[in-house]
Formats: sequence, structure tokens, C-alpha cells
Amino acid sequence: MPHVITQSCCSDGSCVYACPVNCIHPTPDEPGFATAEMLYIDPVACVDCGACVSACPVGAISHDSKLTPAQLPFVELNAAFYPEPDGKLPPTSKLAPVIEAPVVYPRSGGPLTVAIVGSGPAAMYAADELLTQKGVRVNVFEKLPTPYGLVRAGVAPDHQSTKRVTRLFDRIAAQPGFTFYLNVEVGTDVTHDELLEHHHAVLYAVGAPNDRRLDIAGMDLQGTGTATEFVAWYNGHPDFDSLPVDLSHERVAIVGNGNVALDVARILTTPPDVLAGTDISDHALAVLRDSQVTEVVIAARRGPADSAFTLPELIGLTSTCEVVLSPEDHEWVERDLATTEDRLTRNKLEVLSKLGDTSTPPTRPRIRLAYRLTPQRVLGEARAEAIEFTVTGADEVRRVDTGLVLTSIGYRGRPIRGLPFDESAAVVPNDGGRVVDPRSGAPVPGSYVAGWIKRGPTGFIGTNKSCAAQTVHNLVADYNDGRLRDPAHKPAALDKLVRSRQPDVVDAAGWKAIDAAEVARGGEKRPRVKFTAVADMLTAAAEAPVPLGRRLLAGLRR
Repeated sequence: MPHVITQSCCSDGSCVYACPVNCIHPTPDEPGFATAEMLYIDPVACVDCGACVSACPVGAISHDSKLTPAQLPFVELNAAFYPEPDGKLPPTSKLAPVIEAPVVYPRSGGPLTVAIVGSGPAAMYAADELLTQKGVRVNVFEKLPTPYGLVRAGVAPDHQSTKRVTRLFDRIAAQPGFTFYLNVEVGTDVTHDELLEHHHAVLYAVGAPNDRRLDIAGMDLQGTGTATEFVAWYNGHPDFDSLPVDLSHERVAIVGNGNVALDVARILTTPPDVLAGTDISDHALAVLRDSQVTEVVIAARRGPADSAFTLPELIGLTSTCEVVLSPEDHEWVERDLATTEDRLTRNKLEVLSKLGDTSTPPTRPRIRLAYRLTPQRVLGEARAEAIEFTVTGADEVRRVDTGLVLTSIGYRGRPIRGLPFDESAAVVPNDGGRVVDPRSGAPVPGSYVAGWIKRGPTGFIGTNKSCAAQTVHNLVADYNDGRLRDPAHKPAALDKLVRSRQPDVVDAAGWKAIDAAEVARGGEKRPRVKFTAVADMLTAAAEAPVPLGRRLLAGLRR
């Protein structure tokens, strides 16, 4: 196997299309692509050309001769996806089928002009798909002065390779026809209807920013919160920089065992000197240096076979942290191994079976994976002191003493002003990205969605590429069929409107100035030191040179 995918890759399919022998699967046109935890390289078909390495935006692919000890399990993991050599292998005689870019048919009303609300992966992939066509204009609106959504504020600081996808997004933003309107909140600074007056269509890629809340007594006490808030805090999101985080107790409890829970547990137990070489926020690093936490308990309602985390994330966690199970949970792992036939689930269980147990004295802060625990209430007077569980399916009560309870049980989309909303599914009702009126089933003219607000909180960074492509194909088809009204105003009128409502709008040059200033603050030891206050971001953005055209216009207005 010359090349190996070595982490939870972004799954955007770039490597698939670059491979000349179609040896990376599942491909975006195969049923498993949307649900696969990662992509896998066929050890028999790989011809060692290295095209996938160059194409991967997050540096997830390595030559087998350059693997670190922590990456070695991925050799078997990649190979295990494929049948034995005498079985039926995927086709390797041609390039993987590429989804054709949508063809825009020009018309007299001017070029196709689209507003995209949000600047995370779904938004940037949608912009990229649109800009494959000459003359198309895309205006991206983001309420923060900095773009890229959860790649900046959600990816753990010790996963710098995953954050490399922002280099791809920077290239997209540099394309002709792309304009950033950062620090502009749609619904407050400008409305949906106003955007429609200036664009053929408005595409929302705003994610699922709300947490699913755990409805038990005591979740309003100090010392309780959500993993999402905690992630935003250590990643320097300006809305959470003052989040009160108390790590003076020896134990933290996390309810839910998805990848975000693993991220939080890893950050809480990683030596601060290691994190000091990342882009973790300074305020979080200071709190972690004073942390008294010696154990993080990740509690799940169901058994080991139903673990929500992905196999690559589990491998990464166990290779860098001390992870243990109770003797009882080790027994459940063995029971599940004896009855589980699914290959991926068995791989997870095999990793779990090799973990140490809680009877081993810890040598450093550790993580305990706990199963079959259903949360009942958080105990405490003024603040959290413990969380009480029942054993799932039984009456037995278990108490975990803790000073911090974080829930990590999923995300919910938030209603968008002016669009219908499905409260049950927490998404905007849509048909292939076309927003639809749930009462009539008719499309809402000029309105589209992509990403989590379209399909719910599923998939990985790159899953948004195929999701956005579907939406853009339908949007372009509607434009070509004459279903989208031409903008009522000239292009320059949009800039004038936005700046009249939000004088502190940040453009691409302003973002570059913020980016450069953060990197400079990091010096030689850190990739960057983030600004965590909007005012500081705006000060840095103001250092960007003002385009000549805008200077001349300002002079005329005087």
C-alpha cells in the first residue's frame, strides 16, 4: 500500500477525482460516500503516483514509508475497506466519475448573481461551484469579521492539518466575481427581501448553531454547559471569550460520546505546553494551565457497539491520551464483540478492548469512556457538584462527582427570518436545496439552502461539497429556466446599501489584514494567536489598504 489516508479526512472527494486509477472509495457517486467515516485507498490498485497527496486539502494522505507510529493502524484500516484480492474490487481502469459543473446560460438581464449567507465549508463549496462559470458573481455574507465558520471556531486547535482546508477556501475567495461582506448580519443589517432585490438568488449555508439541550434537573446550575460552547471558548470565538470555565475540580463529566466529546476530553487532558504550540485562545490556555482536572468521564446512554465517535477519531485519541474503561464496560465490549458482525463496528470494539481499566493508577490526566448511563439530574446547591445517572434499562443509580458537566448530544438548526422552518427536524424545508413552502410544497422563489441547515448536522467538512453542488445545480437550472427574477438594482447599489447599514463591514482585504496580524502574533512558535474581540479584529482590518475606487468615491462624497 504505497499511500494511506491517516485521519478523519474532510471527505470532499478531491483525492478521488485526482486518482488516475480510481483506487479511492467510496466516491461521491457511490451510496456509502455520505455516511462513510473517511475515504479509503485500495492497497492493490494504488500505483504510487502521489496525485492524491497533492489534491488533499487537509494533508490526510501519507506514503506508507513516512507513517508515524500513531498512524500505523491506518494501514490496516484502509485495506480492511476492500474485499480480499480474490473478491470483487472496485473498477480501477478509469478516472472516478466527476459531477459536471452546472452550465449557466447567459441572458440579457446581466450575469447570474447569488448571495450566500454564511462562510463555512458549505458556503465556500457553493461559491466554488458557482464560480466555475465565467461571469457569475457571488457575494458572501458573514456576521463575524472572520470567515470559514466551524473550520476556524469548531476544529480542535491540535488538529492543524484539518484546518489546512482554509487554504482552499482562500483560493476560492480570490477568484474573480467573489466578494466578502464580513461583519454583516443578514436579518439585522440587511434583510432577506433586500438581498433578493440585489441578487437572483439567496443561498443560506448557516449551519446548525444551536445545541440540543439535555432536559434534566440541575442543568441551570453554574458549572453546567455544552461542549459546543466549550469548543467555541477554547477556539477564541468572540461570542464565548468570556465564558466562565472552572477547572478547579478533579473531574469533568461529558454527556454524549461523539467526535466533539472526544475533542473536548482530549483538550482537557493534553499537557498545556503541547497546546501552547497551537492556535488555542490565550484565555483558554491560561485556564488550562491552572486546571486541577485528573479525569474526564465521557458518558453514553447506549453500549460500546453504539459509540457515536468515528473510528479514526478513536484511534487518534488512544494514540495521544490515556483512555480507560471500567471492568464492567470491558465486559460489555467483549459481549458486543461476540455478537457484532458489522466490520466498522468490530474495528471500534477491537480498539476499545485493548484499553486499560480504571484499576490502573493514572500517570497523567486520563479519559474514561463510560457506557449504559442515562443522565437523570445534576446535583449541587449553587453550582454543579455531581451528576446522577441510572444504568440504562435498569433502576441502579450511579453518581459521578464533578465540578463541570458538559453535554454533547447534537446540534439544531435555527429559524431564518423570512423562510419556513421545520421545528421537528430543525432544518429549512427543501427539495434538493430549493426552499419549499411546507403547506403548498411549492418552491420559495429565489431561496436555497446548503449544509446542515439543509440536511441536518450530519457528515464531515467535505460532505458539504456534494451537498452544495446539488443545491447549486438546482439553482442554476432555475436561473436557466427563467424562474429567478433579475436584480432590481445595479451591482454598485449593494455595496452602498451594506455600508450605509454597517459602516464596519470587512472585505477580503480586511480579512487578509486580520489573518496576517494573527499569524504575526503567533511568531515562530504558534500558527497564529487569534483575536477574540470583534473590536480588535476591526482594528486589524482597518490596516488594510483601501481600494483606489473606494477612495475616489469617498472623495466625491465629501
